[in-house]
Amino acid sequence: MLLVIDAGNTNIVFAVHDGTEWRGAWRLATSAQRTSDEYGVWLEALLTRAGITPGQVNRAVIGTVVPAALYHLRRLCREWFDSEPLVAQASLDWGFEIKVDNPDEVGADRLLNALAAHNHYGGPLVVVDFGTATTFDVVDSTGAYLGGVISPGINLSIEALHQAAARLPRIGIGRPQAVIGRSTIPAMRSGIYWGYVGLIEGLLVRIEGEFGAPLKAIATGGLAPLFAEGTTQFTAIDPDLTLDGLRLLSLRNSPPPLPRDRARFIETD
Repeated sequence: MLLVIDAGNTNIVFAVHDGTEWRGAWRLATSAQRTSDEYGVWLEALLTRAGITPGQVNRAVIGTVVPAALYHLRRLCREWFDSEPLVAQASLDWGFEIKVDNPDEVGADRLLNALAAHNHYGGPLVVVDFGTATTFDVVDSTGAYLGGVISPGINLSIEALHQAAARLPRIGIGRPQAVIGRSTIPAMRSGIYWGYVGLIEGLLVRIEGEFGAPLKAIATGGLAPLFAEGTTQFTAIDPDLTLDGLRLLSLRNSPPPLPRDRARFIETD
């Protein structure tokens, strides 16, 4: 079985794939201070509830945009699952070209989305990921990664609006039925939701125009279904694209060897 760990800025998702299907997926708030033992105790209980013992997990893969979290996640894999994790990075075999100025600067999640999206839907396409940042990533017909766009995520925008304007409250995200709000909170909700729909639609049009050919648009991330309700631009909604990208990456690359001495507990990256 394969343990898949997707560590984002806001949440870490742990999932297990048995080679045929996903056996479970669990989410935890990201914290660089959380230790490998804290992860281990929490995850072991969830695996047991899903009918999986830690000994059944024999491979692990990590994708992270939070370097500070990697140390304890790597120790989790080594000490609790006796596996040296494959860590997603540009130098691995992705099966496609990374056609940007500096491939090492590209977030692992963006490459993972490109890998899974092209595998499932073919190209050319653009992946819109609703995470801490909202990203647009372009993939050509061969699967090559061409770059994209990074904009502030929806929750960052909500928090910034509340922090910067003393009289504006913190609001939740939802789809308002009316664009014109008749009081402060409905007006804020409209601006956030329909403003983001406008951003999505406008950028997709401009990206496609610059690319010079029609592009499929794939939405992913936890808020993808919500924003897909407000536009007809998306070809597919696939909230678990990053997880499947990690699974596919692990199939393309051999797992690193697990050191059998105390040196394995020393972080060298």
